[in-house]
Amino acid sequence: MLEYLAGQIVDDPSAIHVEVEQGRGGVTLRLHVAPDDMGKVIGKRGRVAQSIRTLVRAAGAREGIGVNVDIVD
Repeated sequence: MLEYLAGQIVDDPSAIHVEVEQGRGGVTLRLHVAPDDMGKVIGKRGRVAQSIRTLVRAAGAREGIGVNVDIVD
């Protein structure tokens, strides 16, 4: 889901890379995008990034998994 959402926002979807890390609190997803697309993924005042986190967290909760999203530059 994270790759799909990010792919709809960025200009270069081929540069999207998601790392998955298992931890005690659940799963952490690290989103990597092209440097030129970083502003689009974060959005004004971080609103787009917060929306992405909320949607992915809700999808994880639906499956019974705690999910956190980090956007890495």
